[in-house]
Amino acid sequence: MIRKLSLFYDANQVISSMSNQFSRQLSLTSFPPNSQNLNSLCSNGQLREALVEMAVQGLEMKFEGYYTLLNECVNRKAFREGQRVHVHMTKTCYLPPMHLRTRLIVFYNNCECLNDAQRVLDEMPVRNVVSWTAMISAFSKRGYASEALNLFLQMLRSGTEPNEFTFATVLTSCSGAWGFDLGRQIHSLIIKTKFESHIFVGSSLLDMYAKAGRIYEARGVFNCLPERDVVSCTAIISGYAQLGLDEEALELFRLLQREGMTSNYVTYASVLTALSGLAALDLGRQVHNHVLRRELPSYVVLQNSLIDMYSKCGNLSYSRRIFDSMPERTVISWNAMLVGYSKHGMGKEVVKLFRLMKEENKVRPDSVTFLAVLSGCSHGGMEDRGLEYFYAMAEGENGIEPELEHYGCVADLLGRAGRVEEAFEFIKKMHFEPTAAIWGSLLGACRVHSNVEIGEFVGFRLLQIEPENAGNYVILSNLYASAGRWEDVRNVRELMVEKAVIKEPGRSWIELDQILHTFHASDRSHPRREEVSAKVKELSVKLKEAGYVPDLGCVLYDVDEEQKEKVLLGHSEKMALAFGLIATPEGVPVRVIKNLRICVDCHNFAKFVSKIYGREVSLRDKNRFHHIVGGTCSCGDYW
Repeated sequence: MIRKLSLFYDANQVISSMSNQFSRQLSLTSFPPNSQNLNSLCSNGQLREALVEMAVQGLEMKFEGYYTLLNECVNRKAFREGQRVHVHMTKTCYLPPMHLRTRLIVFYNNCECLNDAQRVLDEMPVRNVVSWTAMISAFSKRGYASEALNLFLQMLRSGTEPNEFTFATVLTSCSGAWGFDLGRQIHSLIIKTKFESHIFVGSSLLDMYAKAGRIYEARGVFNCLPERDVVSCTAIISGYAQLGLDEEALELFRLLQREGMTSNYVTYASVLTALSGLAALDLGRQVHNHVLRRELPSYVVLQNSLIDMYSKCGNLSYSRRIFDSMPERTVISWNAMLVGYSKHGMGKEVVKLFRLMKEENKVRPDSVTFLAVLSGCSHGGMEDRGLEYFYAMAEGENGIEPELEHYGCVADLLGRAGRVEEAFEFIKKMHFEPTAAIWGSLLGACRVHSNVEIGEFVGFRLLQIEPENAGNYVILSNLYASAGRWEDVRNVRELMVEKAVIKEPGRSWIELDQILHTFHASDRSHPRREEVSAKVKELSVKLKEAGYVPDLGCVLYDVDEEQKEKVLLGHSEKMALAFGLIATPEGVPVRVIKNLRICVDCHNFAKFVSKIYGREVSLRDKNRFHHIVGGTCSCGDYW
């Protein structure tokens, strides 16, 4: 699940802190009698009566009275009342000083009236850094990045020097190619003006680099901060987690905890994102216990992260328990639960939960909701129900137009159901250009359902779109092999050598006693490697006696069959599975996670292990969960 977390200091708080010193000085000043009346009325919450008093005073109104009224309007977000104060200044020909005009900018920004705030700024005869920063922060906070950056450049041209709050604010708008380039230049200016060590600025800098995928630059900024707070610590952890560097995020979290970092709900949500990627259930439970012991309020974003973590760790019952206990659910909450059921192939639960969502009618489904529902129908073998949902979308019944991803789900749904020709025609008639993912889904269907004619067309189309993807060569080669077209098998494999295609290294891991044990293909680095290697060989002999036949088609190398079988025995899934059998008591489920799609041979291997050893095996690859019980997999041998 993609998640936007509020990591940084609120823009209004920044502006308030900039004017606190002035406010304290003002509070020590003796108010004139008329202003004292206004101050007393506002202090008692009598804003309407204070406005009447303003009208009575007329031309006698002074700075202190206007300031008191505006502050009350800012705090209450009282738009009409604040407008009356502004109009009174205009009608009485009162020329507000710079500080009061800045409060007007803050007031209009608070009331979401950015055009009015901009007008006040434009009409100011003299502006200071607070005035500029108030407007820049308003644009940044509401996602108007180009407006914020252009205003910052205008400020520099005016000769006004930015302060730490200006830099912290404008850096949040430095996204995208142009924004990041400008952000790098702003970083240089920050170094020149010696603000790089300020905690506000440092947090914004490292967030900018992390969002641009430049995590090492972000870590460099973090390491150079003279002091760190929960915001900067959370920002760097979140940066690692959002980039999929889950182990690094977890290791940094542990390090910072040892250094005494106090976590907040956003920190925990970021760590849970990393644990979701690692499928580290025991560690996830430990973090959940931390949250419960801290007695943090029931923040929706944190509960959504818990739902996502438990479902990605294979524990859907815990996910549903948290979901059912939520006093308030957002569309992200529903989507997290729906996606969880979908990834586990539980199509009926997806449909049931979606029906409940519509019956409650409290949260409107979005495009991600329908992606989860269509995917759930696809993985759950409910193609007719999935088509009903899609065509209802296409007819505008739900107010959401189908996007490319929804069309991809339908193509996958038809292919899984064996309706390969129908899926092919559906893709050709789409209003969008088919992506490699859509063609890849159809190629997989052609392999499973032995449709060589369409598979050949799709396979070569894929080799044109993404010639570096080794998986496409493997599937096309296996499709030819299933039809006995050995000459074509050789041609595909020669083409792969010619293109110098390198397969992404496979990596599998298993969590035991809150420790992640990672294995790579033909790995020799694990402390118990000899024991694991011997166990894999032992399993191979025992499984062959029960009918297991190695699928040599999963090996692309041009070597003899004995060597191919040796390559298969070195696959990371088999090593992690063997280690799980060694390290856990009999009868305990074994949970293995793989960074890539699990190969056919390892899937068959796991099914035989489950059947012969009486173990429940859970395999999570990049696409879905495989729950194997008694030799039967929840995926129906199609993934």
